[in-house]
Amino acid sequence: MDHYFTNNENLKSEIKTISYEYNEYSFSFFSDNGIFSKNHIDYGSRLLLETFLQNAHPTGKVLDVGCGYGFMGIVIAKILNVPVTMIDVNKRAVHLAKRNIIAMKVNAEAFISNSYENIRDKYDVIITNPPVRAGKNVLLDILQNAKDHLNEEGQLWYVLRKDQGAKSMEKLLESVYKVENICKSKGFYVYLCKKC
Repeated sequence: MDHYFTNNENLKSEIKTISYEYNEYSFSFFSDNGIFSKNHIDYGSRLLLETFLQNAHPTGKVLDVGCGYGFMGIVIAKILNVPVTMIDVNKRAVHLAKRNIIAMKVNAEAFISNSYENIRDKYDVIITNPPVRAGKNVLLDILQNAKDHLNEEGQLWYVLRKDQGAKSMEKLLESVYKVENICKSKGFYVYLCKKC
């Protein structure tokens, strides 16, 4: 079975638009088949983004890992007026993210990267709704290795569902970060991690 973190060149394209509003800001995103949450903004991503917007105040660069069509990264770039880099292993997702960056006129870039493979910079914030279905090794790669791409005072923000191992992942990450559960809602846990 194909998932959103794989590249299926034979998948038929059916472009659609998804709307999102936050305070006085309105957004419209292109989406397509083969993309995570292609028909609507998923609850976990929305909760992570809105918790982040209410609690974080980055002044430097932000990295959105597993960006999909660019929902989180583009909203952050627009509302917080910070430069955002967006990466995904899915070619169609990156193509859509680039289209959405242009359409929304934000200071952002998007490119293909399998986890941090093509990342050379360091960031004030790394934010991710990680691809749980890709397996625990991929999750650990994204979450544990974020520390190598964060500035000294940098922060990792992520969301996981309780029934997808949020608490056990929290314990694993405590050897690498100071981990704080910022928000719980409908089984989703939003975490803020700071380097120890």
